[in-house]
Amino acid sequence: MYKLRRALSGNEQDEESRIVGQVMDQTTLSCSTRMKGFAICFIIGILFSFLGSFALFLHRGLTVFAVFYTLGNIISLASTCFLMGPFNQLKKMFAATRIIATVLVFVAIAMTLFAALHLKNPGLALLFIIMQSLAMTWYSLSYIPYARSVAKITVESCIT
Repeated sequence: MYKLRRALSGNEQDEESRIVGQVMDQTTLSCSTRMKGFAICFIIGILFSFLGSFALFLHRGLTVFAVFYTLGNIISLASTCFLMGPFNQLKKMFAATRIIATVLVFVAIAMTLFAALHLKNPGLALLFIIMQSLAMTWYSLSYIPYARSVAKITVESCIT
């Protein structure tokens, strides 16, 4: 429709603008493609997390579990880029209301991988996995209105 309007109005654009427009038209995903990409990435992320858990039960070590679990979280987090687009997702991740949660998630992911791969310390990796799970939960709650307030009240009532 845009191209038809441009042709009928007589507005000719320079070659560079047309090339940029063509690239944008080719990289825009349809709604069904976005949903399929999200579902595939999210399922792969969950599969990686389950494979890590399965490796833990097969006594393959906590390091394998930490790596697979973390990769699962990263892939699941990246799957949301299909829904909103990568730039919009980054803007929302680093918005004022969730920047602390986002930073905590990335720090927990980095520390989990560092403890598992470099330090080879299973206890420390497990501690960072727990922190990673809590940070991902807190980050996820930031997208649901009033969910963090409810979570705070619930935790406070359980502690006291």
